[in-house]
Amino acid sequence: MEATLVPIFICVILPIAIVWLVVRARKHEMDKKTEIMLKAIENGAQVDPQLFKTKQSTRSIKQELMDKFTGACVTSFMGIAFLAIGILNRSNPGMFKGLWFLETALTAGAILLAIGFALFFSYLVSKRTLAKEIEAEEKNLEK
Repeated sequence: MEATLVPIFICVILPIAIVWLVVRARKHEMDKKTEIMLKAIENGAQVDPQLFKTKQSTRSIKQELMDKFTGACVTSFMGIAFLAIGILNRSNPGMFKGLWFLETALTAGAILLAIGFALFFSYLVSKRTLAKEIEAEEKNLEK
C-alpha cells in the first residue's frame, strides 16, 4: 500500500500543493497592494504607479537561455543514465541489487529523456526567436 501512496503523493499531491501555495502568495501580495492603494486614494495621498509594476529580472535573456540549456542537459543525461541502468538490469538481472527504482528505471529514463529533448527544443526555438533581443541587450550592455 505504501509503495503506491508515496509516488502518488510525490507526483500528484506535492506539485498541486506547490502551485496552490505560489498562486495564493501572489494573490495575497496583490490584495495587499490593492488595499494600500485604496487607503491612499481614500486619504487623498499621492499614489505611486510603480507599486503595481512587476519586478524586473536582473538576469539577461542569454543567462535565462543558458539555464534552459543546462536543464535540458541535466534531464537528458539523467534519462540516459536511467535507461542504461534499466537496460543493463534487463540484460543481466541482479546486477544492481538494492536499487529501489529498478522497476521503473526504463519508464523514468524514457520520460526524463523526452523532457530533456523538449527542453532542448524549447532552447533552440527561444534562441532563434530571441536573437534580435539578445543582440540589442548586448549592445546596451556595451554602452
